[in-house]
Amino acid sequence: MGRNPKTDHRANRFLAALEPDDFASLEPHLETVILLRGTVLYEPGDPIRFTFFPHDAIVSLVDVLEDGRLAEVAMFGREGLFGLLSAFVSREAFGRYVVQVPGTASRISLDHMQEAIRTRPSLQRLVLAYNEALLAQAYHTVACNAVHPVEARCCRWLLSTHDRLDHDALPLTHEFLAEMLGVQRSTVSATLRSLQTTGLIEQRRGRIAVIDRGGLEQAACECYRKIHSRFEKLLPGTYR
Repeated sequence: MGRNPKTDHRANRFLAALEPDDFASLEPHLETVILLRGTVLYEPGDPIRFTFFPHDAIVSLVDVLEDGRLAEVAMFGREGLFGLLSAFVSREAFGRYVVQVPGTASRISLDHMQEAIRTRPSLQRLVLAYNEALLAQAYHTVACNAVHPVEARCCRWLLSTHDRLDHDALPLTHEFLAEMLGVQRSTVSATLRSLQTTGLIEQRRGRIAVIDRGGLEQAACECYRKIHSRFEKLLPGTYR
């Protein structure tokens, strides 16, 4: 993880949505960092020192089971932040935060972020709205992983990643996608071949290109639309 001070902090849509005075209160304490693919920012139980606001990076929160298997609980991109919800009391991460798509992010010390929330009511309201949307995302993700077929879940995951990027080529490997979906790599490979055969995606080396966005939305489970709707209701402008 390195630093890149040239990036505009308001590339993050949560920061861009702040009232001018609220943003001004945070800006002196924000720094821009580069997040590399595969970097683990927090392990379960680690003390949380920073709140992050991704720009073009995407970070997954995954639960690490005793047998080594992983299950994704939430995804964070330019729409929001992470390193805050689980830090209000314990200040400890309750899962692994791993960079799935490299890019940049703004970060601020947890102490500065919590002080700003305590003293700025409009910032507090926006944080609460984001936390509600995030809990809804986790709620629907748990149900989705329990009852929906792999292909529908895969489409939901590809759409969620596509929403957080400005291009159609998603830098994803079969192995990483298998970990996030909690299935075998061979299952993901077969699923992606099927999606490519129907013209929804195109597989390239280390990348998956979205070819037919509308077709992916039709093939995705209802959870994608529910999560999308909740974010738009609570945080207008999340999806531009």
